[in-house]
Amino acid sequence: MTIKQNASARQKWKSSMSDRNRFNNIMHYKPVDRCFNMEFGYWPEVFQQWQIFRDNNITTNEAANAFLGFDKSEILFSSPFLNPPFERRVIEERDDTIIIMNEDGLLAEVPKNGRGSSIPHFIKPSIVTPDDWKKCKQERIRRDDLARHVNIDDILKNHSNDRDYPLGIWCGSMIGVVRNILTLEGLAYAVYDYPAMVEDMVETCCVIAEDYLDQILGVIDFDFAVGWEDICFKNGPIVSMDFFENVVVPRYKRINKRLKANGIDVWYADCDGDVRPILPLLLESGINCLFPNEVNGSGHPAELLNEYGKELRIMGGFDKMKLAEGPEAIKNYMETLIPLVERGGYIPFCDHLCPPNVKQQDYLYYLDLKEQMFGTQ
Repeated sequence: MTIKQNASARQKWKSSMSDRNRFNNIMHYKPVDRCFNMEFGYWPEVFQQWQIFRDNNITTNEAANAFLGFDKSEILFSSPFLNPPFERRVIEERDDTIIIMNEDGLLAEVPKNGRGSSIPHFIKPSIVTPDDWKKCKQERIRRDDLARHVNIDDILKNHSNDRDYPLGIWCGSMIGVVRNILTLEGLAYAVYDYPAMVEDMVETCCVIAEDYLDQILGVIDFDFAVGWEDICFKNGPIVSMDFFENVVVPRYKRINKRLKANGIDVWYADCDGDVRPILPLLLESGINCLFPNEVNGSGHPAELLNEYGKELRIMGGFDKMKLAEGPEAIKNYMETLIPLVERGGYIPFCDHLCPPNVKQQDYLYYLDLKEQMFGTQ
């Protein structure tokens, strides 16, 4: 497939509705002209491997979205939770790896070969004890930090209320960012060794999110809310159900109260793995959309949509493993999604970043097939 430099690889799907109206109608089970066309993104290696990206200097997910003609949606994010972050620096060099201090204050062992998608081996967090956490809060999570001030005028210049695309508002992370700071092992110990510290970390996450929302809600009309947790693996959540229900859920409910008061009734949480054990609590909290519905953790999206009905929405759920198996597997799986697209409350795309074992020609076939099945008016 030969494409001129800086040209678009694909035309946007034909439509008779704005992207904003289409997204909102799908999320509220109302009629639409066609499916909302989007993808989660790509591993860094994909930008290096696929000729279509290399030849056209496409190196980011944002550039790929425009290049491949996807529908537009945007999210307003707050300032980083840790501000300033820890200084990223090399601590030690070994034969094939280096030891770094990352932005979350973790000592991590990473390969020298530059594989951007490799999961680091975390050695030690900077925050272990309540004293460590107290120092971190004082230095890096100040509520009066000027960086946490929202410049409404600048935002309105870029996102008017009469825009034609859906706009989301960031609601933070109640426990995922805590996992990042403490490491998985560190969180597992801290929940028992320092429960008051962990709850204060969750409370701090909530307060920082509330401060951000209080500045911007009511000034700009948002179409959906966004959170990030990543606290589930293939076998379920990494924290106990009691902890999640008693510590995390009350904070979600506080945020949801603000969202509902401002007309926002679609809220998705980005969480991989098997979210099924905590899904009833997510729904109770106001989080009513799953993203990206990792199939090998949470199962085929039809299972959850059939179980929870119109109380639930799902974005994602196309098994990335099927993408790697070639056209026949792609077509067979795509056909299982037809009833979900037709019923509403569902937007199909790869159930995580597209991995580098997917061939370019198979991915383009996947995009062609998705348009053929779901892009006609």
